Amino acid sequence: MTAPHPQPPKLLDRVRHACRVRHYSIRTEDAYAAWIERFIRFHNIRHPDTMAEPEVNAFLTHLAVEGNVAASTQNQALCALLFLYEHVLERPLNRIEGVIRANRPKRLPVVLTREEVRRLLAKLDDPYRLMGQLMYGSGLRLLECLRLRVKDIDFARGEITVREGKGNKDRVTMLPVAVHPRLRDQLDTVRLQHDKDLRAGFGRVYLPHALDRKLPAAASEFRWQYVFPSAKLSLDPRSGAKRRHHAHESAISKAVTDAVRAAELDKRATSHSLRHSFATHLLEGGSDIRTVQELLGHADVSTTMIYTHVLNKGGHGVTSPLDAV
Repeated sequence: MTAPHPQPPKLLDRVRHACRVRHYSIRTEDAYAAWIERFIRFHNIRHPDTMAEPEVNAFLTHLAVEGNVAASTQNQALCALLFLYEHVLERPLNRIEGVIRANRPKRLPVVLTREEVRRLLAKLDDPYRLMGQLMYGSGLRLLECLRLRVKDIDFARGEITVREGKGNKDRVTMLPVAVHPRLRDQLDTVRLQHDKDLRAGFGRVYLPHALDRKLPAAASEFRWQYVFPSAKLSLDPRSGAKRRHHAHESAISKAVTDAVRAAELDKRATSHSLRHSFATHLLEGGSDIRTVQELLGHADVSTTMIYTHVLNKGGHGVTSPLDAV
């Protein structure tokens, strides 16, 4: 009796497999799958194999005109569709002409004064205060802070190594002396929790790029544990393994929002405002812009230049004639 032919994998399963082969993050994988499904539904459940540039154009234009999405959102949708056609369907799209692009308004970052930073941090409880201190004192993005592992902290050199930051790049930034005592206490807490997890039969952490196969013992080593672990164990969405992941970004985001309100700050500040303030205050203190660029991990100095605009007072730093009257 002939065995039935196995069903070919579904399109979105192929998309996820292509993402994992290329070591894309789970967030990118989820975003790409969601955009591709939305593209298919927009065209009444047509298979992408039957569509090409005109349909992609229509979808992207719809997002900008009727969806009123931000430019970054429209660009993410485009990246997802380009990935689908090139790496999954293996027929890359030609140049897509005539797309109505979403507006990309020029916005200045929200920057806090040193006094406002002090008031904000004072309203945070640990470990969120320590996270805030690292974002302000080291210029870390929120996820870079949450993804820190024990081995990335170097007290002797006063450095933090940021692994796979934005653009999948590593960089080294400063470790403020002011956080040393509290950070050592946090690592002691992590060690106690890790030892408890090991005794319970857990204690293995997610390792990137198949390191769990190359270094099978590393996942249970203390140095690979997250500096800010989650309060509870969870199932890995890819492997199904029960692990302790890092703390969720929504928790610190909510804590900062509540602290901004409690500190009675009039600015629409978020956790990312602490990174903006780090850069601005370094430049105010006379740091070279190339050094700040390197600490922030910007690929182009023009990105860092935005903080020079924040430094200038209204009217590009000149004095109003009214103040001379």
